[in-house]
Amino acid sequence: MMRQRPLTLVQDDLVDYEKAMERMAALVEERQDDARPDTLWLLSHPPVFTVGKRTLETHLPDPSAGIPVVPTGRGGQLTYHGPGQLVGYLIVKLRAGEGVVDYIREVELRLVEALGRLGVPAERRDTPPGSELLTGVWTRDTGRKIVSIGMRSSRSVTSHGFALNVDGDLTPWDLAVPCGMPDVEMTSIAHELGRASMEETRRVVAEAFEASGVPGS
Repeated sequence: MMRQRPLTLVQDDLVDYEKAMERMAALVEERQDDARPDTLWLLSHPPVFTVGKRTLETHLPDPSAGIPVVPTGRGGQLTYHGPGQLVGYLIVKLRAGEGVVDYIREVELRLVEALGRLGVPAERRDTPPGSELLTGVWTRDTGRKIVSIGMRSSRSVTSHGFALNVDGDLTPWDLAVPCGMPDVEMTSIAHELGRASMEETRRVVAEAFEASGVPGS
């Protein structure tokens, strides 16, 4: 049983990635100064690939696709963001003795719970010995990856978070190597179930993270 960790919920629809990074940096600073509570910011982005520091050049998309590629300060490898994907940025002060990897495990389990309630049995996976940290959530029945996770912490406060594919276009994932895994098959709630509701997904994810608040707070 996970310990309670209530979050304040902030919600937006479509926010440009670089503008979101500026806002997130401000939220992190407020949390570091104890000027705001632990926060979950739910939003979506226009089409963009984001790359971590260790992303290989051979994993990058063909520029002719016309989708911008933006470097990011989070952990993890290449990720695609676009409409129909629910992004959650987590600005959370880690507890004493808790590292960012410990918190990522909690994030995975909360998303597994949310997906189960949405009708998609899901699981997190252990990192194979000697491999880079394996993060995210996979569908249990089809073995596809449905959530990407990349986070970091600074002065004990987390930033970045997760991207859950709800009902968006999955074809951009085929233009590059997602998450540093050439063999991974990405999926969405709509692809697994034949239907999906962004509104319902937002509500269920917020509940799984014990997050409440008012839009635009």
